[in-house]
Amino acid sequence: MTSSITKKAERPLVRPEGEALRPAEIPLFRRKLMQWYRNHARKLPWRGVTDPYRTWVSEIMLQQTRVAAVIEHYNDFLRKFPTIVALSLAPEAEVLAAWSGLGYYRRARMLHKAAQFIVQELGGALPTDSVGLRTLPGIGEYTCAAIASIAFGESVAVVDGNVERVLLRVTGRPQVATAAGRAFVQEQAAVLVPKKKMEEGVNAAGDHNQAMMELGATICLPKNPLCLECPVYGLCVTRGEHLTTPRTAQRSLPVAFLLHLRKSGALTEVLLHRRANEESLMPGMLELPPLSQDAVTAREPLLRLRHSITNTNYYVQIYAIRSAKDKPLLEAVPVREEALEWVKTNRLAEYPLTGLTRKALQRLDVMEMRKVRLEGLDQPNAAIPSAVEETDVVGFDSF
Repeated sequence: MTSSITKKAERPLVRPEGEALRPAEIPLFRRKLMQWYRNHARKLPWRGVTDPYRTWVSEIMLQQTRVAAVIEHYNDFLRKFPTIVALSLAPEAEVLAAWSGLGYYRRARMLHKAAQFIVQELGGALPTDSVGLRTLPGIGEYTCAAIASIAFGESVAVVDGNVERVLLRVTGRPQVATAAGRAFVQEQAAVLVPKKKMEEGVNAAGDHNQAMMELGATICLPKNPLCLECPVYGLCVTRGEHLTTPRTAQRSLPVAFLLHLRKSGALTEVLLHRRANEESLMPGMLELPPLSQDAVTAREPLLRLRHSITNTNYYVQIYAIRSAKDKPLLEAVPVREEALEWVKTNRLAEYPLTGLTRKALQRLDVMEMRKVRLEGLDQPNAAIPSAVEETDVVGFDSF
């Protein structure tokens, strides 16, 4: 679908739909993109850093996760683990606790394993090129290119969903899930990356890659792109939305969990379930004890929320033991008693909680809501009252 957006001083395009940018257009594209980026780039805590370790941490966190969620965790994570050595020496549970809320916990485990490998086998220093970075646990094609270009100035293209969308629209190609389609995008991205290495504080390749991702994230949006604000509008064939592969239909799944609190002297404890180490999903993580749907029939939940993971919407209900008539809920928890443990609420931040559990406990004021100031917001995040229905869709999160 192509929009009818027009722009002042629009010049007719001579490049046919589907054709790659022409050699004469490439330097113009780079120049317009970088002028825009210097004036409009968001201020993010991992930009402008000189420590490759910090770039690595940010890129792992940003995989399939919202920027706002990463901002919330990035600085705290680095305060706990300021160096590769500090990360390598930390217990895995401590690393997972610091990661809680970002989802896809395998990333944290692989980051930890990679830090240990770097310290034990590489003298504590990250490899300085994409080939070396690719050998580390948890680092794939996209991530090694991002770190190599941003941290070390290597002239290698970074292609994520944002960059792919920009290039498909500029060239007027539909999104097709084929090897030829992916190769075209990769080749087009590669010819656009400046060949200069990092020099005199200027990182042409790294800045270009960040600018491409920024353009897709803030201007060339999946729906209703802001074409009138786009710096490369005059080079774009599509000028609006493009044909994309239909998304897999969202499925819905109801789930229920138990909130059980007790006093321990002057402190409060909450009952949690530790997932088995053999679980394929989030092994060893702590969650609220699960309940079957049969066990909660005709009961009123304390909290409702919606939690989305890729193509599934989980409609979550939290039930609490508030009187003797609620005791059967505890007996209905379908897990082994030895997998249940009491955790003091003032220490919850130290434990590897699943993202959903962390979210629910914060909504219910059992766990302190992390205060964080985001770019463009004047007020820190505030806790949400517990006894209300809460819709909280977190794309690409894991619980």
